[in-house]
Amino acid sequence: MIYTILFFILFILELLYFKVADRFNIIDKPNLRSSHTEITLRGGGIIFWFAALLYFVQNIEYNYLFFTGITLVSLVSFWDDIQSLSNKIRISIHFLAITLIFYDLGVFSSVSFPLIALAYIFAIGIINAYNFMDGINGITGLYTLVVLGALWYVNKNLQLFIDTDFIIYPILSSLVFLFFNYRKRAKCFAGDVGSIAIAFWIIYLIFKLILNTNSIIWLLFLAVYGVDAICTILHRLYLKENIFEAHRLHFYQILSNEYKIQHRIVSLIYAILQSIISVAVIFLYHRFDSLTLFIIIILPLVLIYSSKFYMMKKTSLKIS
Repeated sequence: MIYTILFFILFILELLYFKVADRFNIIDKPNLRSSHTEITLRGGGIIFWFAALLYFVQNIEYNYLFFTGITLVSLVSFWDDIQSLSNKIRISIHFLAITLIFYDLGVFSSVSFPLIALAYIFAIGIINAYNFMDGINGITGLYTLVVLGALWYVNKNLQLFIDTDFIIYPILSSLVFLFFNYRKRAKCFAGDVGSIAIAFWIIYLIFKLILNTNSIIWLLFLAVYGVDAICTILHRLYLKENIFEAHRLHFYQILSNEYKIQHRIVSLIYAILQSIISVAVIFLYHRFDSLTLFIIIILPLVLIYSSKFYMMKKTSLKIS
């Protein structure tokens, strides 16, 4: 019953945000690099911060560092949605927010310095990958549900590592967001505030699970996004492009823009593929070492991604 009430509270908060966004003209205008063609309200992903706020007011004594961090990244991202900020400012705030949750998780007292540096790289990389991948209707909401669903299953059946509500709250906010976003004509987009806030939340959960199990295998819960983002960055570096500028070279963009596959279908494909991988990780976790499992899962994803170049060649896009 409490979750039903929470769902409707989040639903109402989202509707109230729409009025604010409409009043202050917080919109997303399509351009040549966009995968959409209509003006749409931006920042609907603020619902994830609202969910964090609702959780925080009930768990103030335990949750203040996480909430401070997600508030910092949400504020700077929302500002960036309204008026573009420099990459230096955004990355600096991300670094500060990640430092807060690393302190909360005890990273600095339990992990060696080289691994701490690597953890920062992974965390900032995941945040930006999540943001890069937020480009078509439904992809952020569906993918987030899959990741959180896998974390919920692990928490319930394999390794209790966190309060269950801390996973259920963002699941409910994802469902609210999808109600307005997973449509042929979306009512709203997540915006940077949404994609970065939920990425921050997921980072916290995955790093806590990694520390509890002493295994990095749980990073594979983000395998599909990770392979697409990293391979696209390498592709753009090869083309000598600015990796921080908008583009249309992600695999999902090729499927949506060049092959004209419906956004919702492409988003569903990504979610289903990650679901299959997450199930494999959960059931193979005790049967293979981390390196072997990474190879088993990442190699096929890279091969799938590589098919993009054949697809681009067929559609006469520039690939080199």
